[in-house]
Amino acid sequence: MTFQSSRLALACLGLISLPAIAESLTLDTTVVTARGYASDSLDTPQAVEVLQPPPASSEPLGSLLRGEPGLAVQSDGAWGQNPVLRGLKKESVVLLVDGVRVNSAQPQGALASFTDLGLVERVEVLKGPSSVLYGSGAMGGVVNVLTPEARFSAQRQQGGRFGLSAGTVDNALSGALLLNDSGPSHGLLVGAAGSDVGDYESPDGDENNTGYRSNSLLFKYQQKIADDYVLRFNAQRHDDRDVWYPASRKSAPPAQAPLLGEITMHSPEQSRELYSLSLDAPLGAGTLSSEIYRQEVFRQIRAYSSRQQRNYVENDVSFVTHGLRSTWLAPLGDNHQLTLGVEGWEMTADPERYMSPTGVRMLNNPFEDGEMTSAGLFVQDEFSLGLTQFTAGLRYDRVEGDAAQKGSGPAAQTTDLKSSDNNLSWSLGVVQPLTAALNAYANFGQAYRSPDMRERFEDAARGDGYYHIGNPQLDPERSTSLEIGLKGRDGRLGYQLAAFHTRIDDYIAGRVVTGQMQQGLPVKRTENVDEVAIYGLEGNLDLPLGAFMLDAGFTWLRGENKQYDEPLYQMPAHELRLGIGQPAERGLSWHTGLRAVTEQDRIARQFSGGSEDTTSGYVVVDARLGYGVGSLGVLDTARLDLRLNNLLNKRYHEHLADGISGQELAMPGRGAVLALSGSF
Repeated sequence: MTFQSSRLALACLGLISLPAIAESLTLDTTVVTARGYASDSLDTPQAVEVLQPPPASSEPLGSLLRGEPGLAVQSDGAWGQNPVLRGLKKESVVLLVDGVRVNSAQPQGALASFTDLGLVERVEVLKGPSSVLYGSGAMGGVVNVLTPEARFSAQRQQGGRFGLSAGTVDNALSGALLLNDSGPSHGLLVGAAGSDVGDYESPDGDENNTGYRSNSLLFKYQQKIADDYVLRFNAQRHDDRDVWYPASRKSAPPAQAPLLGEITMHSPEQSRELYSLSLDAPLGAGTLSSEIYRQEVFRQIRAYSSRQQRNYVENDVSFVTHGLRSTWLAPLGDNHQLTLGVEGWEMTADPERYMSPTGVRMLNNPFEDGEMTSAGLFVQDEFSLGLTQFTAGLRYDRVEGDAAQKGSGPAAQTTDLKSSDNNLSWSLGVVQPLTAALNAYANFGQAYRSPDMRERFEDAARGDGYYHIGNPQLDPERSTSLEIGLKGRDGRLGYQLAAFHTRIDDYIAGRVVTGQMQQGLPVKRTENVDEVAIYGLEGNLDLPLGAFMLDAGFTWLRGENKQYDEPLYQMPAHELRLGIGQPAERGLSWHTGLRAVTEQDRIARQFSGGSEDTTSGYVVVDARLGYGVGSLGVLDTARLDLRLNNLLNKRYHEHLADGISGQELAMPGRGAVLALSGSF
């Protein structure tokens, strides 16, 4: 698909959609991420996506984002798939699991992959700046992965759900089981899930080192200790084994190439472990909800030498975060809601790295005793003037970073490493009902992102083939954003349309330093760029046509590096999604659809040193067929689904795929997934 034909397709979508806009709307969805409590997404002055995982899947969470308006994925392998929201990724997106921030300066892979879709109830994506409620990093938005809740019930009852699946393209097997027990004063939920994924096949053949194994455990309990007093406990653990990042494969520097050959990064073992305790209690006119937590993300990162057939770099690190969040939510009249909150967290890490290119094991830590702390206060006021609804928020944060040492060897730095920044975030949103089924909205605000540990303190070679030099005195990024849109619903008919513009000052990125080498590698120095701008248009439509349902979505996105007067590095391509199907909870259901992505030829040349290459456009066609029944033996419900992926066996790669320019890892080819699920 050419760029011109894709623009025509997007224009046609707009012409098809516009008549329907005057009469109809989007999904009837209650979300908790947008306001910090359960509310109607229709009344939220920001674009929101709610993603439902399939009944059983071995795919990582990032797979849910492909084809959704404003969303994309940056991948360095089958496991590592980072969410990208409106062109912003990794540290510029806050990832939550059950509302708890997942912190880690990840060297490879994706934090979003530290979970199992079999234990996920839904994923809420809040697009655009959200620092008022979520602090540092929420410039692109928030991805909140929500697992099922333990619940109370009027009578004692037990139940559960299960899912099993098998895939052909990667010989994947996965399964998940959730059990619950509830009563008037207690709720218990336990879950377990696991996947065994082999190397997948692309149209080019087997893609080596794309398989992995994972397992997850979930335990939730809540107890009503008095009227309106509820105590909750949440424990989670996710483990991965034998995860490789094939897109990291690079030739060793010329001086080391005869000794090392090709180098590939991988993780023999990694895990995420969470423990949280929370209490809901009445306080004055409102409810005080407080939570304390401890979360550890452990990573083993290895660099494998093809010539020596062994790991010549061994890096072990735990990112341990202790946090507290407390909010007071009070209704002040029928049309007035006030939220006051405090939040603080501390993350520590002390990576241990050994290098042995010649067989002699030498300590070479990228930094030592890294620490980051954040403390913030926030207020959000929601009120109505007539039919017009306003949401105004303000937040103050202080973020500090420090380390005992930056880099290693003779060039190690032990002074001038501590820095702090004070950040003010704010937002003002307005929702104006136009009809009973149509709302217009606007949102204007500022967000920020403090630099992470690696950007501050790490001097080291990375999997992208560059030697990165950190900067402990980086300024935080600050964004100013404006979004306007329309959204609404009328039964099954729904849509959402948004236009946005974000300016980011002091944008943090690695600039290629021409002519400078470290350890035989070219150098990227972490710096603040003067100004970048990201703007775009996105939308989706769900349109019932008799017994059928038509769905469509599109993204048009641009990024500009104002300092270098060139396109911003690694912006997702424009894309269009079209589908038609016949949904049904019982009986036969089906859906088929295509995803068309344009050629991406607006690439960075100066700032990136020419390391970004043009990506061809492509069209991918998928389909699914399902059959659901009511009670079947001991089951309350049962369902069989067949998912057919990449039916045309298209050879393609995403633009945001890491790897050697021109040799990026191809996506999986034609495959089928058979899934059985049910509840009891």
